[in-house]
Amino acid sequence: MNKINLKGYTLTQMEEFLKQLGEPAYRAKQIFKWIYKGQTQFENMTDLPKKLIKKLENSAYISMVNIYKKYESDIDETVKYIFLLEDRNMVESVKMKYSFGITACISSQVGCPMGCVFCASTEGGIVRNLSWGEMTDEVLAIENDSNEKVSRVVVMGSGEPLLNYEELIQFLKVMNSPLAFNISLRRLTVSTCGIVPGIIRLSEEGMPITLAVSLHAPNDDIRNSLMPINKQYPILQLLDACKYYIIKTKRRITFEYVLISNINDTEQCAQELSNLLEDLLCHVNLIPLNPVEGKNLNRSDPVRVRRFEKILLDEGISTTVRREMGGDIKAACGQLRRSLLMG
Repeated sequence: MNKINLKGYTLTQMEEFLKQLGEPAYRAKQIFKWIYKGQTQFENMTDLPKKLIKKLENSAYISMVNIYKKYESDIDETVKYIFLLEDRNMVESVKMKYSFGITACISSQVGCPMGCVFCASTEGGIVRNLSWGEMTDEVLAIENDSNEKVSRVVVMGSGEPLLNYEELIQFLKVMNSPLAFNISLRRLTVSTCGIVPGIIRLSEEGMPITLAVSLHAPNDDIRNSLMPINKQYPILQLLDACKYYIIKTKRRITFEYVLISNINDTEQCAQELSNLLEDLLCHVNLIPLNPVEGKNLNRSDPVRVRRFEKILLDEGISTTVRREMGGDIKAACGQLRRSLLMG
């Protein structure tokens, strides 16, 4: 008999499973809580009767990703993890320490299909989606290894979350569940390259998460050269979806903007971006390009970055330059990749 993996079972599915074992449905909540405390052994679930523990051991198991490698930054307290999945694929996640607590940056896919020219995550293309159970494992493994609770989660690692929509939504629900991580929806961020139907759909979920949109250009010509998705969903169509999201959720959108020397970092680009985002409830996150091997692109110099920021601020656009973290261990924005595959 093949054992069932309870990691990734919703509470309703777990209740149904317990009924099939001839057990009361209320036991599902107890098991669910243990799973998202990071427990993988039924015998350690102290409020379960021994008879049930035996049944569970015979019919089910609880998976957990393994830490294949861990890199700790020498310049800050950032830690990059390479996690080994059950099928021997690997994903990367990052733990970042801030004054307000621990943020986990997690992946939603093995690899990435988006093809953005400045990003390492897309090299090698897409292998598969992660299940929501595997996504929660990334957070659990970070908590277990660091012995610290994660207080914020950003789905900004490898992959395009809105192309793994159903698993993403279930992941967000578990992060928010009082029975599991109990993290406020407002402390959850989802980053997208601009999948317009996904943004519209997310708008209707009634989940006031933070949406981060990778914009990276003030016009279609530049964005087409940087992000292939723009040919499918050009900027004005994307911004219409963003406006809809703002109206439905009452939440400010963050626009991510990687500054690449002599491509999208000119004063003209800054002015054009200001005009584009005028009267929009948004924040612009400027990110000096992080180096990626094999990419013939250069980061903007600090003077140019500050000039770009000043133009946006002078035009009334809320703007910050992202604090760089984990650059020495290739854990910074755009540097995460599908490290290797094991046979």
